[in-house]
Amino acid sequence: MNVTIWNEFRHEKQNELVRSIYPDGIHSAIAQGLRDLDSGLDVRTATLDEAEHGLSEAVVESTDVLFWWGHAHHEAVSEPVVERVHNAVLAGMGLVVLHSGHFSRIFRRLMGTACSLRWREAGERERLWVVNPGHPIARGIGPFIELPNTEMYGEPFIVPTPEEEVFISWFEGGEVFRSGCCWRRGNGKVFYFRPGHETYPIYHNRQVLQVLANAAHWAAPHGERVSGIHKAQNVPAEQAREKIVRKGGSVHQPDGSLGGAMQ
Repeated sequence: MNVTIWNEFRHEKQNELVRSIYPDGIHSAIAQGLRDLDSGLDVRTATLDEAEHGLSEAVVESTDVLFWWGHAHHEAVSEPVVERVHNAVLAGMGLVVLHSGHFSRIFRRLMGTACSLRWREAGERERLWVVNPGHPIARGIGPFIELPNTEMYGEPFIVPTPEEEVFISWFEGGEVFRSGCCWRRGNGKVFYFRPGHETYPIYHNRQVLQVLANAAHWAAPHGERVSGIHKAQNVPAEQAREKIVRKGGSVHQPDGSLGGAMQ
C-alpha cells in the first residue's frame, strides 16, 4: 500500500519548542512510526514548500492513502492541488485528516461545511474513548487512549453527521468531542482523527500511531480507482446498449454540450 504523509512543515522550522519535539518534521515522525508498525506500508512524505506542494499528478495518482496535517497555512495550498486531491478522493483514494487539518481546504471542500469547532490550548488531559470497538480503525487499542497533555477541541464540530464514529474525546476541562469520524465521498473514504497538536509529542505515542496504521488499511481503495467519476458523462443515443429512437426535444448539442437551438 502506498501512503503519502503531507505536512506544512513550517512550525518545525520557525518554533523552537515544535522543533525540539519533531526535529525532522511531524511528517517524518508519522512516516517512521508507520514504517515501524507495519512493513506492508510504503510510506513517503510531501510538504507545502515543495514544487506542487509535493503532490504532483504522479504522486497523487500513485497514492492509495493520503494523510493531511496542516495548521496555519491552509490558504497557501493552491487550487490546482486541492482540485487534484479532491478528484482523487472521489475516484477512490483514501484521505486521513489530522488535528487542525479540519480547516484545510480539501477537508472543507469534501465536507461542504465550515468544519469549525471550539478550542483551548492549556495542555490538559484527554481521554479518547473507543465507542465502536469492532471498527477496524480501533483494532488493538483497548477501551481508550490516555493523553496527558493536549489541545482541547470541543463541540459543536460543524461537519456532516459522520457515517461512523470510532472515538469520542473527554477533556480535563469538561468538554467532549467527536475525535474519530468516517465518511465516504464518491469512491473514497475519509477519516478525521483529532489528536496531534504540534507542541505535544502526540505522534510519538504508539497507540496514536496504531490508529493511523489502522486508518490507512481502512481508507485504502479495495478495487480500481475510477477516474472521471466526478464528471457527468454523456452517453449518446447511438451508443446505448439497446437500440433506442430519440424522442422529445433537448437543450444539448449532439456532443452533449449546452447551448444552441432546441432540438
